[in-house]
Amino acid sequence: MLRMRKLTDYSTVIMAYLAQSPLGVHSVAEMAAAVGVAAPTTSKILKTLARQNLVLSSRGIHGGYRLSRPPEQISIAQVIDAMEGPFGMTECSIEAGLCAQEAACPQRENWQRLNQVLRRALDQVSLADMTGPSAHPVPANTREPRP
Repeated sequence: MLRMRKLTDYSTVIMAYLAQSPLGVHSVAEMAAAVGVAAPTTSKILKTLARQNLVLSSRGIHGGYRLSRPPEQISIAQVIDAMEGPFGMTECSIEAGLCAQEAACPQRENWQRLNQVLRRALDQVSLADMTGPSAHPVPANTREPRP
């Protein structure tokens, strides 16, 4: 099963919260309470996102965090990359030379193609898209039956 880490999931929730009022400056305590993520975890995530230039921080009594650019210009792929590192479903999808089997692997090109499709899909979803209702809601816990 492909799954991103919980911190990455929380980061998308925090970023979507910031995207709802992109010009505002929000404190860690405010965001933690609003999204239901513990303040230390929220702080850790925001520091990581700040190092990747997705959010800006300001100090002082009215300090906090805000998006570094409009939510339409930040993709979910960028948030995932900031938290997880380079996007890749397999080692050889990230960078050549990471897998000892890649030279003889008959599936390498297929994995790379699949990786590109998923990356493009994630690049096309912006934070602005994540703030509104889905145009095509997907019921929870539904799976296609296996043949």
